[in-house]
Amino acid sequence: MIEEKKEAAAKAKETKAEEKKTEQKKEKKEEKKIELTSGMKTVVETLEKMTVLELSDLVKTLEDKFGVSRQAPMAMAPMAMAGAQAGTQAQAEEKTSFTVVLADVGKNKIQVIKEIRAITTLGLKEAKDLVESAPKPVKDGATKEEAEKIKAQLEKTGAKVELK
Repeated sequence: MIEEKKEAAAKAKETKAEEKKTEQKKEKKEEKKIELTSGMKTVVETLEKMTVLELSDLVKTLEDKFGVSRQAPMAMAPMAMAGAQAGTQAQAEEKTSFTVVLADVGKNKIQVIKEIRAITTLGLKEAKDLVESAPKPVKDGATKEEAEKIKAQLEKTGAKVELK
C-alpha cells in the first residue's frame, strides 16, 4: 500500500515534469517552423489528445520495444575524452568542479544510507539503491569545499569515497 502511494507520488512528479517539458517544447516549436509530413502531423495530433499517463505508458512501451532508456546520450563521452586530451594547460589549472563518488560502502551500510539521504534529496529506497550499487556518483558539480565536506561525512561512517 505504501509502495503504491510512493509510486503514485513519483508518477505525479514525473507527469508534472513531462507537462513542463511539453510546454517548453511547444514554445520552441513555435519559434522553429518545421515542415511535417501528413503522417507526422497525424501522430502529433494523436499524441496531443493523449493524457500524460497514457504518454508515460507509451514511452515505457517504446523503451521496451526498441531497447532504449531515458538516460543521457553518450554524446558527452567523446567530449570528455577530447577535454582530457586538451593537454597540460587543463592540468595546470586547478579543478573547480568535482564529482563525489561512493567507491565502497564499508561495514556500516545503514549509516552510509543515512548520510547519503542527508547529503542528497534522495528518498530511502533511492539512497539504498545508490549505496548497494557502489561505486556510484553521489554528487556531481560540487565545489572543492563541498566535495571535501561530503567526503569527510561519508568516510566518518566507514565508506570509501573518491573525488573526481
